[in-house]
Amino acid sequence: MTTEDLFTAARSRLVPVLVTAPLDKVFHYHDANASAPAAGTVVEVPFGRQQLAGVVWPGAGDDEAPGARLKTLARRFEVAPLPAEILTLIERVAERTLAPRGAVLKLVLNVPAALEAEPARFGWRRVEPPPPGKLTAARARVLAACAGADVHETGTLAAAAGVSAGVVRGLAEAGWLERAPLAEPALPRPDPARPGPVLAPAQGEAAAALVAAVAARRQEGYLLEGVTGSGKTEVYFEAVAACLRIGRQALVVLPEIALTAQWLARFEERFGAPPVVWHSGLGPAVRRRHWRAALDGRARVVVGARSALFLPLAELGLVVVDEEHDSSFKQDDGVPYHGRDVAELRAELAGCPLVLASATPSLESLARAGVVPPPPTATALRRLVLPERHGGAAPPPIALVDLKRDRPPRGRFLSPTLATALAATVARGEQALVFLNRRGYAPLLICRACGHRERCPNCSAWLVWHRLRGRLLCHHCGYGRPEPAHCPACGAVESLAPAGPGVERIAEEVQALVPEARIAVMTADRPGSTKALQALVEDAAAGRLDVLVGTQVLAKGHHFPRLTLVGVVDADLGLAGGDLRAGERTFQLLHQVAGRAGRGELAGRAVVQTHLPEHPALGAVAAGDVARFRAGEAAERRAAGLPPYGRLAAVILSGPDRDEVRALGRELARGAPRVEGVRVLGPAPAPLALLRGRHRERLLVSATPEVELGAVLRRWLAGVRPRGRLRLFVDPDPESFL
Repeated sequence: MTTEDLFTAARSRLVPVLVTAPLDKVFHYHDANASAPAAGTVVEVPFGRQQLAGVVWPGAGDDEAPGARLKTLARRFEVAPLPAEILTLIERVAERTLAPRGAVLKLVLNVPAALEAEPARFGWRRVEPPPPGKLTAARARVLAACAGADVHETGTLAAAAGVSAGVVRGLAEAGWLERAPLAEPALPRPDPARPGPVLAPAQGEAAAALVAAVAARRQEGYLLEGVTGSGKTEVYFEAVAACLRIGRQALVVLPEIALTAQWLARFEERFGAPPVVWHSGLGPAVRRRHWRAALDGRARVVVGARSALFLPLAELGLVVVDEEHDSSFKQDDGVPYHGRDVAELRAELAGCPLVLASATPSLESLARAGVVPPPPTATALRRLVLPERHGGAAPPPIALVDLKRDRPPRGRFLSPTLATALAATVARGEQALVFLNRRGYAPLLICRACGHRERCPNCSAWLVWHRLRGRLLCHHCGYGRPEPAHCPACGAVESLAPAGPGVERIAEEVQALVPEARIAVMTADRPGSTKALQALVEDAAAGRLDVLVGTQVLAKGHHFPRLTLVGVVDADLGLAGGDLRAGERTFQLLHQVAGRAGRGELAGRAVVQTHLPEHPALGAVAAGDVARFRAGEAAERRAAGLPPYGRLAAVILSGPDRDEVRALGRELARGAPRVEGVRVLGPAPAPLALLRGRHRERLLVSATPEVELGAVLRRWLAGVRPRGRLRLFVDPDPESFL
């Protein structure tokens, strides 16, 4: 190092930076600025051959000593530093999930454009005094729409005047309009003083408890359990209003984008303005604006998917997880976090109440609330119960149809019982929902000549036939190809036949049964965009549709007043495989989807088709015996040492070469920890043994609740460095066992 280098180093500061890369290390950089950057300052740094965003980290770096040759900060972004709570959140999530801190930071800084200054936006305003000359009628309408000193966007102005954008630009060229900067649109502010609906006594008691906790800023967890249609949303809206009154921010997390359409309408009716919305379906400009609004405090209420949990909200006064039992809150790749756990961390770090709301709470939450025996290490939740539907509506009776006795006609999938009920419902002018949790037309195509089945080349899975799109698709990796005209194996023409139903095939059968019915299919990928999905929900709520055919996106949160029949085509789908939560999830899903019926003035009913009417989950749904099912499920889990009465972790190995993956699995098994209360099972091929072109092996680790499983896993895997293209992924709390 030259004298000049030493002098420069002495003048500059040494700054520890965590970068947005899957690394746990904090690196030192020089900073020649006059002022020291605060912890949480968002910066850009050179990293290898690229420039990465990062954050100034509290404490010292993990890399070079201060005298080493270090690179210099490229710049500081012109945004407020991340709150200390967010830095602690990154640390805690990384510790809990065994993910690198840099990977968690990337969940926070997931909108790179939000770090840049707002690009200048320009519109038009009238020139005063106006130039001489005559105007066409179209141009006169533009000027009338542009009255006053306001600045208007080209598209907005053209739409208001009923003309094309070319007419607006023509006026500008003629000297009637001048270019002017547009201000960033202000975010509407929800009004907590607007009166809400009159609450039922049970709702009022629950709301009072939540409002008191918010006002006192108590860090306390609540389980808000209410039957479907009991008005849970209205209860926690009162807590949101209390949060706004004390000047704090509220965060509400929902499991599906599809839930937000009706939720937003109810929120706006209650508070007179929409909340800030956050999900993957937003455009880049909106995501940029909303991320910055979260950081600078302009976003007072945020509603979003699980990724909203990592928004840099600095003044949280309330965190709500709606439909807390939903499996979509769990991320299975990248950073394997559970949204419910991260929500609890956010509430803990902010010192504010947490509300977990559901009609069918998870067994984990029920145990913490004392509904079933709690595990020894559980933190308690206070349970608030809404036992009746709002307005006195009765819950729908649920009838099981044994498909071994009440068989559908050949080539059909609706039993005579369900078909008759569906036709009668449509004839009365009421609505029906037909539920099958399987997208596409058929789960596979099979050749009647040679038995060939179309398989994904990248995964150990069949290709699903999407007839309306004319394609075969893999639902695991996204691979797709056109529907073949003949069998690829034997060449037989017109020999490929669908095996089993998907929602498209069921919709076809429903249309044949009730030709006059207005039918729509609703799945995660249909009708397409978020906007189209919301329009479909609005059509159903307004009575412009007779029958909805769909998957689990229809099962939760929707309110269709004229829907009186729910038909479940195959209740047994979720019971297959080795998922420890299969019974619980089937019970939850059927209870939720049946709860869409009879939510208005008209009575409802549900018809559930099954080959397993004796299964405890199905029997409990039909009998409404929730307590018995929960007690039985808890007893089974407790006896087996399964969550919440034990801990599980999955170690998943993958690579393009099957033998190399197996060898790594055997090597890991030989070094498995010998710790009291810990068992390591495997390695064994994963149920989905080939995924996205990579062979997969799995080891499953089980432990008693008292074991610090994260520490055991870290010690075991600390020295493991998979070679070449081999990969090792750890999920410390798996919910999917594929």
